[in-house]
Amino acid sequence: MFRFLINRLMLMVPVFFGVTLVAFGFIRVLPGDPVAVLAGERGVSPERHAELLAQLGFDKPLWQQYFNYIGDIFQGDLGTSLITNRPVVEEFFELFPATAELGLCAILFALIIGIPAGIIAAIKRGTWVDQGIMSISLTGYSMPIFWWGLLLIILFSNTLNLTPVSGRLSFLFDVPPVTGFMLIDTLLSDEKGSFLNALHHLILPSIVLGTIPLAVIARQTRSAMLEVLSEDYVRTARAKGLSTFRVVAIHALRNAMITVVTVIGLQISLLLAGAILTETIFGWPGIGKWIIFSVFSRDYFAVQGGLLLIATSIMIVNLIVDLLYGFINPRILHQKSKS
Repeated sequence: MFRFLINRLMLMVPVFFGVTLVAFGFIRVLPGDPVAVLAGERGVSPERHAELLAQLGFDKPLWQQYFNYIGDIFQGDLGTSLITNRPVVEEFFELFPATAELGLCAILFALIIGIPAGIIAAIKRGTWVDQGIMSISLTGYSMPIFWWGLLLIILFSNTLNLTPVSGRLSFLFDVPPVTGFMLIDTLLSDEKGSFLNALHHLILPSIVLGTIPLAVIARQTRSAMLEVLSEDYVRTARAKGLSTFRVVAIHALRNAMITVVTVIGLQISLLLAGAILTETIFGWPGIGKWIIFSVFSRDYFAVQGGLLLIATSIMIVNLIVDLLYGFINPRILHQKSKS
């Protein structure tokens, strides 16, 4: 396990530097002028413009700017927001719990429905149940997030008045931030009813964000289960007279979960991309909405630092997924460690 962990961490080093190049290059191709962001509508003289460019470090050659950027990263400095004048790292980790909470609820929604749906479709292969589940999955996968979100808002918020339209908590509650995770903070607070209110606000965004992962997980679970159910050891277990539940839950599901865990890891990574649209639609104060605002505001250092931190989070998720392989099937971990 330790050797495998070291190998994976070493592989992450070149990927990390590749991400820094992408983040550094992306911010340089954005249209606009960072000095114009600082100056606002007042504008500045050419002399003051050159002075501000020098302060921001944009007057140096690109290679020197990049090496300075790398040096700042290793010192834990990702720059200061041009809009709020706050450290980018501070803003990111202040907003990250909101995105993490939404992402966890979305993936939980996808797992609770997607895995059983895929198992049932595999067991009922070729029947109307299988065709119905796969048709719904294809519809969910094909549905644009922005359209699906607006449709649910119109139906459940405006027409039926069952769910709130936006935000994380009603203005009627005053919950002090402790962890940044609203569900936890409401449990720690003395505000009665605040937990249910926070949970109420999570329903629609979680469904919208979790719909595509749910569809992918259901289809991949079905595919993996069909492959495993055709194996000799499964047929032997059935020949011994074991119940369908024992054959599926004990003999088939564990081996099928190797493929499913890979898909889950990829979907968790893609949730961050989907969160940008979802948070914008529902006014969710998280990383996605912050990145969109920073791009439109030409907040160069916020965009650059945000992209780097998001990519690092995705790499950490992929590492955790690889480690989970070892708990599901230790032989895979042993083979990877030897290679």
